[in-house]
Amino acid sequence: MNQDEERVSAGWAKLGSLLVQGGRPEEGPEEGVFVNAPVTRGSTVLYPDVAALRNNGSRSYDHELVYGAMGSPVQHMLERLLARIEGGGDCQVVSSGLAACTMPLLAFMAAGEHLLLPDSVYFPTRRFADTMLARMGISTTYYPPMASEADIAALMRPETSVLFAESPGSHTFEVQDVPMLARIAHAHGTRLMLDNTWGIGVFQPFLHGVDVSIQALTKYPAGHSDAILGAVTVASETDWKILRDAAIQLGQLAGPDECWLTLRGLRTMGVRLERQSRSALALAHWLRERPEVARVLHPALEDCPGHQFWRRDFTGASALFGVELRGEYPVSAMEDMIDALALFGLGASWGGYESLVLPTTGGIRRVHADGYPSGPTFRLHIGLENVEDLKADLAGGFEVLRVSAKG
Repeated sequence: MNQDEERVSAGWAKLGSLLVQGGRPEEGPEEGVFVNAPVTRGSTVLYPDVAALRNNGSRSYDHELVYGAMGSPVQHMLERLLARIEGGGDCQVVSSGLAACTMPLLAFMAAGEHLLLPDSVYFPTRRFADTMLARMGISTTYYPPMASEADIAALMRPETSVLFAESPGSHTFEVQDVPMLARIAHAHGTRLMLDNTWGIGVFQPFLHGVDVSIQALTKYPAGHSDAILGAVTVASETDWKILRDAAIQLGQLAGPDECWLTLRGLRTMGVRLERQSRSALALAHWLRERPEVARVLHPALEDCPGHQFWRRDFTGASALFGVELRGEYPVSAMEDMIDALALFGLGASWGGYESLVLPTTGGIRRVHADGYPSGPTFRLHIGLENVEDLKADLAGGFEVLRVSAKG
């Protein structure tokens, strides 16, 4: 294994014991128990008497069984494990990754306040800010993801209550200087929120000043493209009570089956990502040498925007990255190339065991010109397939690209 491969997979290797041992029942019966906790489905919780019923209502902050809509036992086990992975105090599991982005904005913002979003943010988060938050009287300013400390500070207002980061950025993979953003946010009495989906397990948000960490558990934690859910983790007790109250008031939770699938998926996330991160880096290096490719946007490559922050702050890498083709290739030729691929599934989302491709030209929205690609772009998620097979599939696709561009 070379130095680059060691670096992208090192953090995943260290997670193994926590992923296997964490998130289990705290106390078991004297007799044997199953390795995997059972799925418990239910709505009504019965109590022995009125006093117990009344007393249990005060346990809604404690990841304990109160009522089905406040979470099941397997959800609470998942929340405890996620809080440990993220290095936070408490975690709230919600129905989707998008809900994990939107619920904390609703929980921690009010009418008349101001939100700062990176221009590289996940499009559904952007859409939520431009529509629902705008209708609620919350204004949004988009900042370049690689903006300097002075530039970010100049955008802060007295009413700015949330500075939001997404690192790496959606589709364009800029790695942000999160500690710098935390300094600015806290100097202005503002919370820093981070969409940490790409970096789960290899970026410790609360060690770098984040107040609210967001996860789409649909991706690597679930890991098999068969569950949709999200999570929000906080470090402070004050923030936890605000977040938990909002989750209860909005009816946010995840079903026990999705929680169980995700808890099971987490057991193997470390070994999956050890393999997938190395395969992704090998393909990223291979793609950089292709004459058809203008740029490969992988945070572990030195020419990716913010690579220095990845090296400083991350202990590993994901298996998701972007590719920009040279400008002489039309979008139609790129689409013909993608249609010709056999091993790469064509679809949204990522994080499963299978390789995926997604054209991103037309899906990249920007207020600022910074980082906007000049050629056709697509995103690759690298799964557990053989790397040489994936190279051969892409090589065949490039042949189609060249023929289509000439025709």
